[in-house]
Amino acid sequence: MPNDIKSILTANDNVKFATDVGTRMHARLGRIVIDADKTSGDTDLIEKINSVPGLSHLFSAQSQVEVPIAGTIAHRFVSRRIDRLLVDTEQRVVYVLDYKTDTNRDMFHDAYVAQLREYGTLLAQMYVGYKIFRYILWTHDWVLESV
Repeated sequence: MPNDIKSILTANDNVKFATDVGTRMHARLGRIVIDADKTSGDTDLIEKINSVPGLSHLFSAQSQVEVPIAGTIAHRFVSRRIDRLLVDTEQRVVYVLDYKTDTNRDMFHDAYVAQLREYGTLLAQMYVGYKIFRYILWTHDWVLESV
């Protein structure tokens, strides 16, 4: 097989593998609830989440998973899905968490930051006057990045 075709097939296999890993991780994280006597889900992931300062409250029973949002930004329609969303109406705060399984943070970092900024813009239209916090959870090394 010519090297060009082999490299294309290898790259395709790598993309498929990365997509499959990401899909499985999102599903596992989506089933986690960390809430005193109501904690449930993958115990290994719960342990990792609990080891990251400031993360576990985003997995409370009040948080929502795979939340669809839509609206307009700069006169164009935007439709997105948030991995995990927590709205605290008492404190007037919204927390957005996006999971990323990439092992190379730099490769798509700018696109991910833009994605979270869009979430913030759309949520600000829905939650007027609320403070919005946006985070990326890098699951390959369990780092929480504020955006």
